[in-house]
Amino acid sequence: MIAWLGITSDPKSWFKKILGIIFLVVGIAIIFGWDKKLEEALPAGAFGEISIEQQLLSSATTTTETQIQSTSSFLTVVQKALMYQKAPELVSPDGYINTNGQPITLSQYIGKKVVLIDFWDYSCINCQRTLPYLNAWYQKYKDQGLVIVGVHTPEFAFEHLESNVQTAVNQLGIMYPVVLDNEYQTWNAFQNEYWPREYLIDVDGYIVHDHAGEGDYDQTELAIQQALKELSTRLGTQSVATSTVKITTPDLSVIQSPETYFGSNRNQYLGNGASSAQGVQNFTLPNLPESNTLYLGGNWNITPEYAESGTGGDVLFKYNARDVYMVTTNAKTPVKIKVLRDGKLVGNFAGADVNATTSEALIDGDRLYNLVHDSTPGIHTIEIQIESGTLDVYTLTFG
Repeated sequence: MIAWLGITSDPKSWFKKILGIIFLVVGIAIIFGWDKKLEEALPAGAFGEISIEQQLLSSATTTTETQIQSTSSFLTVVQKALMYQKAPELVSPDGYINTNGQPITLSQYIGKKVVLIDFWDYSCINCQRTLPYLNAWYQKYKDQGLVIVGVHTPEFAFEHLESNVQTAVNQLGIMYPVVLDNEYQTWNAFQNEYWPREYLIDVDGYIVHDHAGEGDYDQTELAIQQALKELSTRLGTQSVATSTVKITTPDLSVIQSPETYFGSNRNQYLGNGASSAQGVQNFTLPNLPESNTLYLGGNWNITPEYAESGTGGDVLFKYNARDVYMVTTNAKTPVKIKVLRDGKLVGNFAGADVNATTSEALIDGDRLYNLVHDSTPGIHTIEIQIESGTLDVYTLTFG
C-alpha cells in the first residue's frame, strides 16, 4: 500500500505520465468533437447522464484545465457536464402538429440548432400569456438557428384530443412544432412540475437555462442569444441580434383571486356544498358571498374534473382582479350563458367572448373563455347563468 502511494504521489512516476497522457487525449478529443461521436456510438445509459470525459475526470483529484480549455470564450463540454444536465429525449409523443406530419426528436437538432422547449396547456391562461413572446422569438431567431418545440401536456381530459389542440394552435398563431404529451412521459423525463415552463438546450444538448411560470422574458431571451452566439461561432454562421423583444405585459401582482376548480378532486374553494364529494347536489346561492369562494346555484353533478349543470344552473364568485376566464366545454350541444358583473349586464366590461349588448356568450368549443375584461383591477362579483344546454365547467381563472 505504501509503495502504491509513493507511485501515485511521485510526479515522475509512470502513473503520473499515463494520467497526463489520458488528459491530453481527452482534450484533443473534445477539440475535434471525437468525444461526442464516441458517446453517440455507445449504448444509451452506458455512462448515465454524465459525459464520458466527466467519468475520466472523476478518477482524479485535480483537472488539467489548461490542456482541455477551448480557445473560445464559451464553456468546454467538460465544464458544461459539471454545471448542467443533458436534455432528455422527447418520449413517445402522441402526435405532432406543425411538422408536416413527420416525427421529430431533440437529437436531430443537437450540434446543429439551439432548442427551446415550452411545456404548455392550451386552456391555461398563464401559458397563453407567454405565447406572444414565444411566437416573437420564433420569428426573430428561427433563421439564426433557434428551434422552439411546444410540448403540450394536457391538464384536462378534453385536451387529449389532437383536433382540440390543433384548433388552439391555429387560433393562437403558433407556427413552431408542437408535440402531444398526453401520457406525461416527456413531462416526467424532464421532471417538470409547472405550466408554463421553458428549457433552453444548447448546441451540445445541455439545458443551459430553465424558467418556470410567467415573467423574466428578457433573461430568457438573453440566454437564447448567448446560446445562438455559441452556435454561430461553432458553425461559422451569421452573428446574432442583441436587442430584445418588447411586448406589453399585464401586472400580475394585482391578481388577488386564485384559480378555482369545480371538480371534486380540487374544489376546496366551494362555499355552499360538500367539497371533494362526487355526485349530484342541489345548491342555493347566498345573499352575501364571501371573497374568493365558489358558489353554485341549482342542480349540479360534480365529477372529479368538472361540475355539470343544465338550464337554470348558476355560478357566483366574488373576485379581485381585472379579467375573469372560464375553462368549460359544451357537454352535448352549444350552450348559451349570460354573464353579470355586480348584478348588471357586463356592458363595457365584456370579455372577448361575451356580447357587450346582450351580456351573453355562446359556448361552442372546449377551451378557455374570457368573460370579463376591466382596465383596472378591483373587487367585483361575477354571475354566470346557464340559459340553454348543458355546461361542463372546469375552472375560473383570473388576470
